[in-house]
Amino acid sequence: MWKIIYLTIIAFLFTSHPVPAQTTGKKMDGYRGIWFELNQKFEYGDKYSGGLGTYTAKHVPLAAYAEEVNKTFFVYGGTTQDTARYLLCMIGIYDHNTGKVSKPTIVYDKKGVNDPHDNPSIMIGDDGHLWVFVSGRGRGRSGFKFRSKKPYDIEAFEMISEKEITYPQPWNTSNGYLHLFTKYTGVRQLFFESSTDGFTWTEDKLLAAIAENQGERSGHYQTSACFEDEKVGTFFNRHPDGNVDKRTDLYYMETGDLGETWTSANGEILQIPLLEPENPALITNYQTSGKNVYMKDMAFDPAGNPVCLYLRSNGHEPGPDNAPYEWCLTRWDGLKWVTTVVTESDHNYDMGSLFISEKNWRIVAPLMEKPQKWGAGGEIEIWQSTNQGKTWIKTRELTNNSRYNHSYIRKPLNFKPPFCFFWADGHPNQFSKSELYFGDFDGNVWKLPYVMEGKNEFPQKIY
Repeated sequence: MWKIIYLTIIAFLFTSHPVPAQTTGKKMDGYRGIWFELNQKFEYGDKYSGGLGTYTAKHVPLAAYAEEVNKTFFVYGGTTQDTARYLLCMIGIYDHNTGKVSKPTIVYDKKGVNDPHDNPSIMIGDDGHLWVFVSGRGRGRSGFKFRSKKPYDIEAFEMISEKEITYPQPWNTSNGYLHLFTKYTGVRQLFFESSTDGFTWTEDKLLAAIAENQGERSGHYQTSACFEDEKVGTFFNRHPDGNVDKRTDLYYMETGDLGETWTSANGEILQIPLLEPENPALITNYQTSGKNVYMKDMAFDPAGNPVCLYLRSNGHEPGPDNAPYEWCLTRWDGLKWVTTVVTESDHNYDMGSLFISEKNWRIVAPLMEKPQKWGAGGEIEIWQSTNQGKTWIKTRELTNNSRYNHSYIRKPLNFKPPFCFFWADGHPNQFSKSELYFGDFDGNVWKLPYVMEGKNEFPQKIY
């Protein structure tokens, strides 16, 4: 009898939580980014392509600094070698005490997938254990939650769950863990779940499925952030009839109780899921002006007011016909929403990060003339505002004379110099090697070692 029960339990465990083909915890001998192209070709190139190890903007966060050990932990989409298109979900460490990076660890082998939509996100738990949320892709590829076996350690991970997860955005709050993510219910709809321990989660709850007419498909992309461990906010756009190439409009909502209550920026309680285009979460109707909206990043000002960084353009195809590609900042000033234009670039999938402190607001993004014009990414610039985002000036050109475009500059949670932001490079128009970098606001840039012999090595300073 007990043998039957034992075998039944074992069968259930292996059916519910299949063991990955690649053993987690295996080391790679260097930092090698994944190269990818969507293969939607137009006159001026692919819709998006290049070195996408730190893709997408909807994977948040990709790195986090832990003061307890003075280390920055970061995840990315890696690959096996410079000639390969084979996705490995990776994690690495930058040690602020030594200035060295560890050999990266494979958290999950995607078993032949070459698509960085399956890249991971990261969260540090209350006890120091590292949580890696590996994205799936719709209902065809599952997502996974992994937990490090030891606090602040990347040597080994255990799989906690497998489920439908795309674009994971996990946050550790004072009330517990809140995970925002996307499901492909024929379209991209926003969901959330919560947990107090990371092992037991609530049922998935639909957050937004906005459609203009009954029976019409809906869809959204979002970017989120957490303010002082107390509340989580999310900005998102809308896909008319589920068409991602017509993404438009801008919405915002926030919660301070793991999703039990959602409100607008002015505190008005929202009834979820949001279903109608006109609702209290709506900030700007961009559909009427024919504008596409591409989410980049969000942050809170010191008072807890939400701020969104996004790009707006005239359409989804790359090239001059859909210019201008305007970098916009929309912020809640405590009474109303205010939108300003920071600058322009030349591609919808140019992507950077927003940094807000008491005196300075800064954007780090690939905004300069680029090695491969009209392709995703470019040379990186730092822009600054000293008046809460009202006006902006370029303060530094971070990279120059690069061989390939730099793309998807990401900020670590609670970042500490010199690991203030990190990214990957790659040729957007043809397959290429992709390397990983990090830098600081003083203009210093380091390249992570592509090949490593030692367990820990110094990155190469290139600026």
